[in-house]
Amino acid sequence: MKKISIYIMGFVLLASSGCKKFIDVNTDPNNAVDGTEATILPPVEIAIADEMYGGNAAFIVQNFMQTTAINQPPPQIGTYLEINSDLDGDWSVYYNTVLINLKIMNTKAVADGKLNYAAIAQILSALALGNATDLWGDIPYSQALQGTANLSPVYDKQEAIYNDIQTLLDKGIADINAGTTTVPSGDDFFYTGDMSKWKMLAYSLKARYYMHLTKAPGYTAAAQAQLALTALTNAMQSSDDDLEYIFPGAAGQTNPWYNNFNQVSTAVISSDFVDTLVTRNDPRLSKMVSPSTETGLYTGRQIGASAPGDLESYSYPSSFYMGIGAGVYMMSYSETLFLKAEATYIVSGYAAAQSIYQSAVTAHMTKVGVATADITTYLSSRGTLTAANAEQRIIEEKFISNYLNLEIFNDWRRTGYPTMVKVPNALSDIPRRVLYPEIEITTNAQPQQSAILTDRVWWDAK
Repeated sequence: MKKISIYIMGFVLLASSGCKKFIDVNTDPNNAVDGTEATILPPVEIAIADEMYGGNAAFIVQNFMQTTAINQPPPQIGTYLEINSDLDGDWSVYYNTVLINLKIMNTKAVADGKLNYAAIAQILSALALGNATDLWGDIPYSQALQGTANLSPVYDKQEAIYNDIQTLLDKGIADINAGTTTVPSGDDFFYTGDMSKWKMLAYSLKARYYMHLTKAPGYTAAAQAQLALTALTNAMQSSDDDLEYIFPGAAGQTNPWYNNFNQVSTAVISSDFVDTLVTRNDPRLSKMVSPSTETGLYTGRQIGASAPGDLESYSYPSSFYMGIGAGVYMMSYSETLFLKAEATYIVSGYAAAQSIYQSAVTAHMTKVGVATADITTYLSSRGTLTAANAEQRIIEEKFISNYLNLEIFNDWRRTGYPTMVKVPNALSDIPRRVLYPEIEITTNAQPQQSAILTDRVWWDAK
């Protein structure tokens, strides 16, 4: 369903992660086997934007979260049909492309005294680890990424991975604070070497991962919310700080969601998502959704429906999300505001969270181009937060703001919002994880790999 991006890939160290066994018996004198920090960083950033946030697992999550529908009869991914080999490519991206190359980049940067590169490697490693453990639960890390030195790394508990994430982010912040003179420039596609933005991203990610543990065993919502609020004092300050990548749009350089919603995949927007925007008179409808080519109406497909329809009778994402040269948004200012609103509600109550919640909605609406008057009207129609609705309202709006982002799956699992029921013709209850990949099961068997789609990860407490 997804192409593999190979553009701007002048150098990628496809070293073994310790989770896949292979033997390289040839040496190509025309291809580099080593490189500098500046040659490692660009393709890794492309892989994160293209494959982690727009790849197969990201697309699967959108089906689980009922934003996307497949115009095919069941069973299919929309009705929770998944096999282990479906995730082979995603695991390879996380380990064999992203994490191993970031480890190499970090080692080189420390040795070369280029601590800003080391900081970026650590921050992006934390992001990749966070996504991986949220998808799979327990994963290899402490014994992984060693090449042939360890081909069978054990799986670390998810709680340990979460500790590693915070440690990586703290190290990244410390390396930026060290103030070394060498900084990336054009080789940094995300922030062009603006280390103040990388630092804000690190603090924003700290808040994200603190809030993931609000209902984790042994943790309290109040403590996690306070940690998040402390981190957010140094987090993103405007939408100019968003972690995003705008794809060039040329051949081989297209936005992954342009490729995901194509005639071959038969993916369209679900009726659940379209109808939510229509029912609320949400002014983002025309900014986020394209009307049906056939009817000119905003029409989603019911997930799990038996009979396929005419693809042109359904709506697709707007050009803001699906344009051939559109961006992928990995973390946004609006998300940090929603994190702050939720954390403030937990610590100080719904009244204190009200203005922050409205600012979060406003930030996203402004980004997609909604007029100020329409924002005011919508916020008025949604009413004020109360003790009974605060968590639900905050997460419902965050769900819209984080459209096509992996975070909507994490928020639903930890809060239950937005409210969903399993789809018609479902093969199981709504999934709460993805399956471990077949390539890992056959080369590094571990007890955790018996997990099924409805099993909960550690922090997904009832």
